Amino acid sequence: MAKEEGSSVELRQRKKPKTAGSQETRAKKISSTPVPERAPKYVSFQRFAKIFIGCLAAVISGMMHVFYLSAYHERKFWFSNRQELEREITFQGDSAIYYSYYKDMLKAPSFERGVYELTHNNRTVSLKTINAVQQMSLYPELIASVLYQATGSNEMIEPVYFYIGIVFGLQGIYVTALFVTSWLMSGTWLAGMLTVAWFLINRVDTTRIEYSIPLRENWALPYFACQVAALTGYLKRNLNTYAERFCYLLMSASTYTFMMAWEYSHYVLFLQAVSLLLLDVLSEEHGDKVYEVYKIYIFSLFLGYLLQFENPALLVSPLLSLVGALMLIKCLQLNGKKGTFVAKVIKVFKFYLVCTLPLTLNLIMKTFVPHKENEHVLKFLEVKFGLNVTKNFTLNWLLCQESLQAPSQDFFLRLTQSSLLPFYILVLIICLLSMTQVIFRRMNGKSQKETVTLEDGRIGERPEIIYHVIHTLILGSLAMLMEGLKFIWTPYMCMLAAFGVCSPELWMTLLKWLRLRTVHPILLALILSMAVPTIIGLSLWKEFFPRLITELTELQEFYDPDTVELMTWIKRQAPVAAVFAGSPQLMGVIKLCTGWMVTSLPLYSDDDLLRRNENIYQIYSKRSAEDIYKILTSYKANYLIVEDAICNEMGTTRGCRVKDLLDVANGHVVCEEGDKLTYSKYGRFCHEVKINYSPYVNYFTRVYWNRSYFVYKVNTVISFQS
Repeated sequence: MAKEEGSSVELRQRKKPKTAGSQETRAKKISSTPVPERAPKYVSFQRFAKIFIGCLAAVISGMMHVFYLSAYHERKFWFSNRQELEREITFQGDSAIYYSYYKDMLKAPSFERGVYELTHNNRTVSLKTINAVQQMSLYPELIASVLYQATGSNEMIEPVYFYIGIVFGLQGIYVTALFVTSWLMSGTWLAGMLTVAWFLINRVDTTRIEYSIPLRENWALPYFACQVAALTGYLKRNLNTYAERFCYLLMSASTYTFMMAWEYSHYVLFLQAVSLLLLDVLSEEHGDKVYEVYKIYIFSLFLGYLLQFENPALLVSPLLSLVGALMLIKCLQLNGKKGTFVAKVIKVFKFYLVCTLPLTLNLIMKTFVPHKENEHVLKFLEVKFGLNVTKNFTLNWLLCQESLQAPSQDFFLRLTQSSLLPFYILVLIICLLSMTQVIFRRMNGKSQKETVTLEDGRIGERPEIIYHVIHTLILGSLAMLMEGLKFIWTPYMCMLAAFGVCSPELWMTLLKWLRLRTVHPILLALILSMAVPTIIGLSLWKEFFPRLITELTELQEFYDPDTVELMTWIKRQAPVAAVFAGSPQLMGVIKLCTGWMVTSLPLYSDDDLLRRNENIYQIYSKRSAEDIYKILTSYKANYLIVEDAICNEMGTTRGCRVKDLLDVANGHVVCEEGDKLTYSKYGRFCHEVKINYSPYVNYFTRVYWNRSYFVYKVNTVISFQS
């Protein structure tokens, strides 16, 4: 028995090493098998294929958008079948001014001479020498003219087609950048496709490219979209060094280009800086990246200040004051000692500095830097937000512009019909609730994970999502006050809504709150992230694709024979040195189509031009012939053009017509309660001058008229008979 027991012990002892050896053997076999070696290659190939297909889809989406814009523009204006004068008339208002300087650059004997003539321009506005490059941000036109001549395109394509082609190409980049941003946020290029679909369907509210091609925002917003895409990638966690450097360089280049292309770009970047500040407060571990972005702002502002001929508007901008104050606070914070009580005191002091130091810096800059360019913007905001009341014509005229009023119900109806608004609200609510949940977790002392997985269902912890939610809330709040900002906010809506419905992480966040047990939440989240955008895409295709095809097949025609006849008469009959006076919008077209000098321009960033516009608009007020004559001769005007559409304006809301605003500003009719109604002893000038009786015929002689325009020569020799 003992022998048997001993042998059994030996057997047990022998089995142990045998078992261990067998496990090692199995491990060696498993490690030696080729399957694990192939797995990384398979994963890398799968990732490469996903990126390649996504990039290809993004590029194709941008190109398709360019082709659509080109075809629609041709169908709408019948552009290729028109003469040069008829093509140029399609550029209205300030768009005509921008394109006219592009033509001037092409006519210049050299690039240097052309730039000099634009920076010392005395051939556009009478009795005024302007730096057109600085005041009108003409860098896009300078670059377009250089490209047109350097590439030899003058032998292959007409200048107008080259100019329009560049702007349409930038719109393709715009769409591609939105595609990439939504893709980066959701992890699937399906979100990018849905973003482009919503952008195109809602193009009435996403872009003004169909109405005014040369607008500064059409040049600038594509670069802003690239900057947002780069910023989205830069804020992502676990980003490798090369990708981070690429995003930083792209962000730097696009920020500076955006600032150079649009005079109001620093206001848009100010809103972005506020969003990054709130991101820094809510997600402290990304503070270093946020301050790197601030450095880009400061560099772009000072470089722009130098290259924009020392533009003082950039030095007194709220962006520089905010970013400069935050950088100073960052430097002060580095010297603070750590400790429970000291940390609380530093936080309170930091909050106080954040609220007061930017305002203090802005006041200091405005004290030492002479500036007049943006005073009217501050006055407008005061009146807009009810902080002041004014009878000033210019401010009230700006308030009456559709782009500066609250959006209409049709805007929300269009977004709802395309299903954009409902899904945007759904995504926004889920992200906001998740962010609130993260804030409460932090207040309770729970630390955040370095890597958030799909199973966690915490989409509100991702820094790029926090930034986009804050930014879209700020833009949306301002768009509720000024409809013009919808052209920045609505593309954001397309991007955020598409990201949300295509993101498994967002659906996982919602499912974790609902606590479903019948189906595995991860599986259901993956199904929803594919099924919901597919259903949306099919419904959009069924409802809106036939409309898009119909728009491209219908032949439209831009017909304005009266303006064509007027421009033809000016070029044939008016002296070369003649100066024309009239509404600023018409003056822009005259400058483009004829090259003749004018008294005013449709630009609202210069106080002197704004005063000129108000004075010239007096031709539609109840002023005497002598008063109008003195105004016109003070600007050396030789011809006056009265537009019947303004003189007999009936369509717009009463109180917002030009003649109504002039009557209020001149005190001829006071519409406020408690004030007495006062009337002018003179009739409305634009009506009276058409009757051809004294004293109007003593000052003005009618030389041309058609159904829309009446042209009067300002007499140099006056007979003062009554």
